[in-house]
Formats: sequence, structure tokens, C-alpha cells
Amino acid sequence: MLIAAIAGGLILLLLVGIGVYGLIRGTQTTEPVDVVATESPAATHPTDTSSGPEQVVTIGEPEEFAVAVAEALFTWDTTNGYGPADYAQMLADVTADEEADAAATDVRAYLPTPEAWAQLRTHQTRQWLTIDTIEIPAVWEDAVAQAAPGQLPDGAIAYTVTGTRHRTGYWGTEPVTTTHAVAFTVFLTCTPEHTAAPPPADPVTETCALLRLSQLDTPLR
Repeated sequence: MLIAAIAGGLILLLLVGIGVYGLIRGTQTTEPVDVVATESPAATHPTDTSSGPEQVVTIGEPEEFAVAVAEALFTWDTTNGYGPADYAQMLADVTADEEADAAATDVRAYLPTPEAWAQLRTHQTRQWLTIDTIEIPAVWEDAVAQAAPGQLPDGAIAYTVTGTRHRTGYWGTEPVTTTHAVAFTVFLTCTPEHTAAPPPADPVTETCALLRLSQLDTPLR
């Protein structure tokens, strides 16, 4: 009887663990996830994602744009009435025309499918990214040097981002948080844009556009 009771308890714990893993992981990826229960998911959430998708600012420094793209890829909330297509549209709006179809495919690979989103919504799942490093990969200089004339768009540059993906949600009434290390490369282009101003000032800003994304966890180094 004692052995049976212990075995039954272990099975129950296993089922609960699988349920929590499925809650946060969804059905999109196969990466391992560390699950930690917290007293309040909101306490660990640095920004409010409930307001919906935010536009990506295209004017500024290339690194700033790469950060904005990275945050747009990973910041979403299933409780605010929006879906993955709404978040994808924010990145489609800042994608270079010549790479629109390919970049759309790249972005979809980072977001939950509509089916997974519906499942995650039942658990009030939210996600965001904290960035640890962002830098131009060492191999990019070689790639630029070896590219044929006209092969790369003007102002093309790559940034490899490393960071931590956070998700919060509920399993029943219990709050759950997971974290997972991620790495990926953002390919973008930024070109100077002269702003009208009284002489002698002639301020120059850069307008950026997304080109492509590497596969998740297979970045350029």
C-alpha cells in the first residue's frame, strides 16, 4: 500500500510537471525550458504588454533598430485580444520591400502558431525578452568583403543578439514563470536621411529596414 501510494504521488507530480511545461512551451518549439513557480508573474515583468503590439521605430542608429526588432519579436501578450498576426504586422511594416516575403516567413517562425496561441491564451501567457549582448558578428566583415558588387543592399549590417526569453502564465490558479536563453541574428539596412534645417546645420539621421532573421539559436558569430 505504501509503495502504491508513493508511486501514485510521483505520477501525479509528473502529470502536473508536464502540464506546466506544455502551458509555457506551447507547440511551436522543442527547446528545453526551466520552470519556476513565482508568487506573482507581474512582479517579474519589466513592462506592460497588455496594451498590444507597438510600432517599431525606424529612424535612429542601426543598433537601436536591431534592439527594437528583437523586442518586437519576443514581446507579446495573449490576454489583450490581439493575435500573432497583429504582432507580425509590426515587423512587416518595417521590412524592406525586396525581402518582404522571406522576412515574413522568418518572423512567423518566432511567433506561436494560431493554434498554439489559442492554447496559450487559456493560460494567460505573456512573453518578453531581456537582452544580454548585441554586437556585429565577426564573420560579417568577411561576408561584406566577399560579397559581389550589388549583392548586399546599401547600408546592410548584421547584429547578433543574445538574451533571455521570459514567459509567465497560470497553470490552474498557480502562477508559473519560465526562462530560456536565446540567440539570433538580425539583418537590416540603414541609409542616411538628410533633414531640412536652417544652414549651416544639416542634421543626418538614418532610416532602417529589416532584411532577414537567422533561425532561432543559430546566429552568426
